[in-house]
Amino acid sequence: MPAPLHPLLAHPRLARRALLAAPLILAGPARAAAPSAWPTRPLRWIVNFPPGGAADTLSRALGESIGLSLGQPIVIENRPGAGGMLGADLLAKAPGDAHLVMMSSAASHGIGPVLYPNPPYDPLRDFTHLGLVGSFASVLVVNPGVPAQGLAEFLALARGRPGGLAYGTGGNGTMNHLVGQLLARAAGVELTHVPYRGSAPALADAIGGQIPAVMESLPIALPHLRAGRLRPLGTSEAGRDAATPEVPSFTEAGFPAARSTNWFGFSAAAGLPPEIGARWVAAIRAALQDPALRARFAGLGVVPGPMDPAAYTALIAGELERWRGVIEAAGVKPD
Repeated sequence: MPAPLHPLLAHPRLARRALLAAPLILAGPARAAAPSAWPTRPLRWIVNFPPGGAADTLSRALGESIGLSLGQPIVIENRPGAGGMLGADLLAKAPGDAHLVMMSSAASHGIGPVLYPNPPYDPLRDFTHLGLVGSFASVLVVNPGVPAQGLAEFLALARGRPGGLAYGTGGNGTMNHLVGQLLARAAGVELTHVPYRGSAPALADAIGGQIPAVMESLPIALPHLRAGRLRPLGTSEAGRDAATPEVPSFTEAGFPAARSTNWFGFSAAAGLPPEIGARWVAAIRAALQDPALRARFAGLGVVPGPMDPAAYTALIAGELERWRGVIEAAGVKPD
């Protein structure tokens, strides 16, 4: 019996793209000859977000296991900026470098390249995409003082107020911003986006009552939910999340058009020799099967991969198409 499709590839359009995108795997300009012994020095791993976030946490958890498997230490380099595109551009400008990799993401490879008018790299051609690491939901949370115990009551409040209600996110053009716009359109209400410079200040203002709601990535919001500082109203994936089984999804609430999944994957530079790519894929897959690592992911609200290179490349192609449409429809502009 064939393995089931990953939920992110369940849509027929993405399945078709998997066939179209497969030739991109382990291909690209400036292909380097594979060294007889690899790796020959420490491996550089770019995290295009600040320390302490989901991408950083997952990278450090994986890096130790993968470094042991490959026989060289992995040096984590945090290179945040431009919604994850700064770090991605560093990798894109290093074709054939077999010792440089990154944690690619929905921000750097699904949204940023279609949000900015002149992206500095091609999210498909300039990389060798190796696989999905993990996926997770967005969650709409409110201050406990907001008189809405569920999503329907929150949306009713928005309908009853001139200008609707405000929701904060960690920045303009982020996936959480776009998920909020999808929910507002699906529900036929006005939700005013308030961009912050990062998740921490947005959550702090929600906890303090300066803003009623925040759309946030589940791994970042979970500590506040568990401490009772914020109340969850709904999550963005099709079904309930294992980390918050008591919280219904937007789809359950009748808004399947707001269904979204955030994701992190693993990518190398274009032109990576296929045999080295195969070693990376095997090391990633082995790390993601480790019970301790899977338990750590579950505690963060992250569903681990794996997803093979062809499927991950198809996922990126499909996400670029989807978010381009959302951005155009919502009139979202970069800062």
